[in-house]
Amino acid sequence: MRVIGLMSGTSMDGVDAALIDTDGEAVFWLGPSITLPYDAQTRALLVQAMEDAQGVNERTSRPGALAGAEQRMTDVHEEAVRALLASLRLSPADIDAVGFHGQTVIHRPDVRLTVQIGEGQRLASALGVPVVADFRAADVAAGGQGAPLVPVFHAALAAALGGEGRWPLAVLNVGGVANVTVLSPDTSPVACDTGPGNALLDDFMMARTGRPYDEDGAMAARGQVDEALLALWLDHSFFGQGAPKSLDRNAFRAFIASRGSTDHLSLEDGAATLTALTAATVARFVDHLPQAPRRWIIAGGGARNPTLCAMLGTRLGVKVEPAESVGWSADALEAHAFGFLAARSLRGLPLTFPSTTGVPEPLSGGVCFRP
Repeated sequence: MRVIGLMSGTSMDGVDAALIDTDGEAVFWLGPSITLPYDAQTRALLVQAMEDAQGVNERTSRPGALAGAEQRMTDVHEEAVRALLASLRLSPADIDAVGFHGQTVIHRPDVRLTVQIGEGQRLASALGVPVVADFRAADVAAGGQGAPLVPVFHAALAAALGGEGRWPLAVLNVGGVANVTVLSPDTSPVACDTGPGNALLDDFMMARTGRPYDEDGAMAARGQVDEALLALWLDHSFFGQGAPKSLDRNAFRAFIASRGSTDHLSLEDGAATLTALTAATVARFVDHLPQAPRRWIIAGGGARNPTLCAMLGTRLGVKVEPAESVGWSADALEAHAFGFLAARSLRGLPLTFPSTTGVPEPLSGGVCFRP
């Protein structure tokens, strides 16, 4: 099955579109990908939508900027699909389905609420291709965390790696939120969100510089970590919990401010301390595992941050390998994942499991919209 997966993550920097050939169990080919960056107006609309979503209590509610943002998200995702197809000299008729995650604007599994904006039916009608969307709702409704969804994909990829003696293997994705999958050949995957990925650092950089991220970790590399402040931040109940667990993008914003904000830190020291927080929370998760992973593979925007990768290596005591070193794409891995999940959904195969989201039993998910 030839599927295009789409991902607009919590970093809110653009849409990734990636082609994958899969039957939802095995991965036959990780195809080309593109990223369609958001312009400043679209990103500002998403930021406002995230704020307006904080008061949402119903999945279908679209107050404030949410309705406009949902329309814009659908349009941008269509543009991304068409741009990828055009680059390959293909048409929508050459693909079997699209996996459309949408943009998460609020994630509160504690009250069985998760909202990803994006109009699946409108995208299917525009492209003339079946679109699978709304991947998280069934899991959350059944009492699961609704995240992370990608462990079953990571397991399919890892099965092809081999590597006797290199288990357990951890696949770490650092987007706005960081999540990890820990894999061993004879046990169920263990997965969860570990803590803030790039979200707090990106917001800090935007507020201080007007730039949406710390390019190449350059500011953090020049700064000093405020260890006392970091210790205050790490004193959060979330970090004392084992898997499964998940986060909203803005879950730590108020906590960080209340425990000692970055206002008194220089740009460089603030970036260094927030980067260290991401690395430290990943390392803290390892304390909850029966065996520390012997191999770490990193994807997502964080994989492009050498300072973060170095901090992770120091705190984990293991070299962190970029996804490209094993033939995966750091930038497109989650887009590939949602193509894979769309294929699984169409076949009625489970997407989530008790050891990954805490759902009571293996559960399929996603809603198929047909043209």
